[in-house]
Amino acid sequence: MYVKNRGEYASKHVLPKKLAILLCFASFFAGMFFTNRMWMVPDAKSIVKKTSRTGDEQHVDCDMKIVLKNEDNSSRGISGSQHSIETVDKAISDLEIKLMAARAERETVMKDTIISEDLKNVELTSRRKYLMVIGINTAFSSRKRRDSVRATWMPQGEKLKQLEEEKGIIIRFVIGHSSTSGGILDKAIEAEERMHGDFLRLQHVEGYLELSAKTKTYFSTAVSLWDAEYYVKVDDDVHVNLATLGMTLAEHRKKPRVYIGCMKSGPVLARKGVKYHEPEYWKFGEVGNKYFRHATGQLYAISKDLATYILINQDVLHKYANEDVSLGSWFIGLDVEHIDDRRLCCGTPP
Repeated sequence: MYVKNRGEYASKHVLPKKLAILLCFASFFAGMFFTNRMWMVPDAKSIVKKTSRTGDEQHVDCDMKIVLKNEDNSSRGISGSQHSIETVDKAISDLEIKLMAARAERETVMKDTIISEDLKNVELTSRRKYLMVIGINTAFSSRKRRDSVRATWMPQGEKLKQLEEEKGIIIRFVIGHSSTSGGILDKAIEAEERMHGDFLRLQHVEGYLELSAKTKTYFSTAVSLWDAEYYVKVDDDVHVNLATLGMTLAEHRKKPRVYIGCMKSGPVLARKGVKYHEPEYWKFGEVGNKYFRHATGQLYAISKDLATYILINQDVLHKYANEDVSLGSWFIGLDVEHIDDRRLCCGTPP
């Protein structure tokens, strides 16, 4: 019974053991299979796709890009800042050099004995607005003419200063220096200047053939010194009625670029040896032609913008033999109103 029962017992447990082994193998292979699937390493493409879908991982990736970008910009920023600092330093150095040059030039001008007291004091007084600046063209040999002007229509001493302050009219004798600077002629003018204080000395060498250059230098200097509405040139043998001249100019105050005078158009003299000979007569066409319209040289006036134009372009303005022709030629091609006022013609009765 025991054997039977044992065998019976054994027969009952044979199949379950085989099944258990099969189940073990099945579990083992199943485990291997799922383990390989769970630990498979994704490729690079899946990282890109994943970071584009998952917010957190995308944030990490963007942070890395930001860090790299900031590091790159910081390095560029440092180099850019250094370059900017060097540029600013260079600009400051250039400005300091220019400032030193300007100071040196100013000191040179202030020490120049040829420049009048007006130029020395121009920076010490505020620039006010004047009606007109009258420059009386004179020469070293014209002392009697200057005394005649002083005795008639040009105020002297305090009255001259009063005319400037109350009426806004500045009057100066205009003269340069001799070919031998510091000679007897210059010393005579300096003594006369100390006595009367009514000269405007120019950086110009006096000479009859240099009247065009003197006129250009006069207007350039006058507009630099005084802010006036008009700049007048008159010869020292002409006597001027200041009241009439002032009213004449006041009539055209609101007009830009005016050129006022006794307008004429004389013949171009080609023959040598005659007075007012024009060496460049061929520029005016055939022999016997006339000049363009221009104001006679004894007395004329130009507005401030035209005087400023002469100042700016003085190095390139051509000079003809006659100074009144030269002045008229400088305005050819400009939008200038020529005003022919016969009261400014010489010989007109008062």
